Formats: sequence, C-alpha cells, structure tokens
Amino acid sequence: MNRPSPTPSDYYQAGVYTPDESAAFLMRRVLSSILQQADAELSVHDLTYVQWLPLYKLLLCSDATSAGLARDLGIDPGAITRALDRLEAKGMLRRERSTADRRVVHLVLTDEGRAIAAKVPQALTSVLNAHLSGFSHDECRLLIDMLRRMVLNGEALRAAQAADAPAKPSAQS
Repeated sequence: MNRPSPTPSDYYQAGVYTPDESAAFLMRRVLSSILQQADAELSVHDLTYVQWLPLYKLLLCSDATSAGLARDLGIDPGAITRALDRLEAKGMLRRERSTADRRVVHLVLTDEGRAIAAKVPQALTSVLNAHLSGFSHDECRLLIDMLRRMVLNGEALRAAQAADAPAKPSAQS
C-alpha cells in the first residue's frame, strides 16, 4: 500500500537559506555534541561511538549479524566490521557460525561485553539530560514527537522515490 508523499513545507526559501537556521545543520551539531560527550563518558571503558553503539544494540537484540547491525545502525558495513573486530579483540564479543546456515555468523556478547553494554544507558541518559537542560518535560515530549514526524516524512519520501524509480534490468535481460 503506497502512502502519498507528504506535502512539503515552504518554511525554507533558497534565496534566504542559512545553515544557522537549518534544522538539519542544527540536528547534526546537536548529535555531534551528544556523541562527543557520550564518547568522553564511555572512554573509561575504552569505547568510542562506533564501538559502544553496536555493543549496546547487541545487548538489546541478541540475535544479530554484522550486516544486520550495519543496516539497523546506519553505519558503513566496513566500519561496523572494524568496530566488531576491536570489540572482539577486547573480549567483549565473539562471532559464532550458525549451525542452521554456515554462511551466517552471529554476534554474541561475552559476560564482559554485557556488563559494559549495560553501562551505556547511564552514560546516554546523563548526556541527553544535560543537553535538554532548561527544557520542560512537555517540551522534551514535543521535540521527540516532532523528530519522529520528520523520520516518518523521510521514510514516506524514500518510499515514494522507490516507487517512482524505474525497475533495474535483471542480469538475465
């Protein structure tokens, strides 16, 4: 079932557009600040964003593969593989070949990996709450609701583009 594309806003105008007033630019700056602060808090565990993010995701979803993690986290497959190699070298995870399909390699947290991954939410909540200083509970809820709407708008745009894209010729054509 195709949903119609969202009607674009006319808030931004090309002739007067400036990055300081760009929602995307500001979101990127906020995200960068959050990640830097989270990295600082998690550095005591010798972890960086590219390592603690998949580590935490594995804690939440125990049945994961490298390709699935890369897709779910929006991280380049090569970068995810390097991060997993580092986590494995640190003894935080191990790779186990599937008994059902030998082509599939599952990622399994070790006890140490689970213990450190369990510390990620404390660091993230601390950093996020610091970034939300001065916001009321209702303002935080509104911000999250608006960001979710933007995510849905983006998903609808991508779905519409995919539906409008010409079919790729098959290898047999």
